[in-house]
Amino acid sequence: MPGPDEGERELQRAMERTRAHLESLFISLTGKETSEELVAMEEAVERFEVAVESAGGDLMVDEGPKKGAIQPDDPHFVLPQRQHGETVESYLGRIATATDRVRHHRPH
Repeated sequence: MPGPDEGERELQRAMERTRAHLESLFISLTGKETSEELVAMEEAVERFEVAVESAGGDLMVDEGPKKGAIQPDDPHFVLPQRQHGETVESYLGRIATATDRVRHHRPH
């Protein structure tokens, strides 16, 4: 059975993986986010991605390989970026709104 130190190290490794995943999507992090906030952001992003794929979007095309190099086949399928100084709560709300739009969006 892992001791408390090992459990803490595993949590730290999991949070580092979560941070790295979010940053790979060009989501700005302040470093002050709690583990619960990081998990909530990752789950919100996953819901958005599932909605995009269900609507026929291609995440590689819609998100693009680099920030600023996005050429989506449909702008509805682009993950909202976190604004400078934006709270996690506000950002989660914007992702939820974008996810809802994708779910109700009719392709051109």
